[in-house]
Amino acid sequence: MSDEFELLIVGGGPAGFSAARAYRDAGGAGAVAIVADERRMPYQRPPLTKELLRGESSEDELPLEEEQWLSSQRVGLVSGRAVRLDPDERAVALSGGRVLHYGTCVLTTGAEPTRLPIPGADDPAVRVIRALDDVRELLTRLRDGGHVVVIGSGFIGCEIAASLRYRGNPVTLVSDEPAPNQVRLGPAPAQQLRRWLEEDGVNAHFGQQVESIDRDGAMLEVRAGETRARTELVIMATGVSPRSELPACAGLSLDDGAVPADSAMRTPLERVLAAGDVCAAENAAAGRRLRVEHWGDALGQGEVAGTTAAGREASWSDVPGFWSTIGRRTLKYAAWGDGFDELHLQRGSNGGFAAWYGRDGRVVGVLAHEDDDAYERGRELIKEGAPWDW
Repeated sequence: MSDEFELLIVGGGPAGFSAARAYRDAGGAGAVAIVADERRMPYQRPPLTKELLRGESSEDELPLEEEQWLSSQRVGLVSGRAVRLDPDERAVALSGGRVLHYGTCVLTTGAEPTRLPIPGADDPAVRVIRALDDVRELLTRLRDGGHVVVIGSGFIGCEIAASLRYRGNPVTLVSDEPAPNQVRLGPAPAQQLRRWLEEDGVNAHFGQQVESIDRDGAMLEVRAGETRARTELVIMATGVSPRSELPACAGLSLDDGAVPADSAMRTPLERVLAAGDVCAAENAAAGRRLRVEHWGDALGQGEVAGTTAAGREASWSDVPGFWSTIGRRTLKYAAWGDGFDELHLQRGSNGGFAAWYGRDGRVVGVLAHEDDDAYERGRELIKEGAPWDW
């Protein structure tokens, strides 16, 4: 394989894969390569904390395409970790010393889990889940019926806790929030998520700041206020940070740690685009820059980046959103993601509901469970900037 590429994509997640596919779909004919430090085909990540962790799906169901897709689309897969970006030379250096040159580079390096800055956070038995190897390692440590402590009550933390309960493992969840996702969703929807966790048998302790994780022989003790939880295994689900060290070291000023990009996914660095969790991109419909950490938006931004790289016009204007499955219950959420000052909750039959969010007199978000019509209508209203009339 030559080390000269018309399109070089750094990162093998959904945004990178989508960029390569969109580049070809838009007529891009140059040499393409994806640099992937996981050394495997790009794959679906949402099942990691749900179906795969529950044992209801297998690893061979994860890839976004069969390996033959690479040859049919003339896309190279370079196994390695990028350690340096040189925009002047249009080059990316890998950890083994190999240097790749590009006409256009797309940064899709994603984000990595953060760990609380507390004693014991780096103990080998304190795990995170972001990649397939994380689930593999977790499952080798997970005993049948073994107790697990989950730290964090964001959507990932709730998914992990509920999935482990479905496996039959006792779970203690510790969070500094008063209820799951309360800042993002508001008190009433957050309390609904709390009830779901309780119904699934999760022993949840909210409003508790984790202070330390102390090892005592084969056991760990999680200390959080008055809470003491002894366990062999801790999973930390306390957020992620953009993997933006490449452009930062190349001299780019970051936007709160993320790579700034316009709605076509162009960054201030010449011939360098960005997409997915690593970037904060201008959304044409919102009229401002947004940073999102959602699977579907990574695919959408990657599609825009690939189309732009092929020389065609494209713009990111989708309303950010995602689906989350907590146990057997699916939530669908769409919002601009920068807050709300109004909340209206509509309850339906069979436990379904729709929460509507407003800001400055406009509809800015919707959360739905068992109400697909509200979710689809909500996305339209958000994008239109429809007036708040509840």
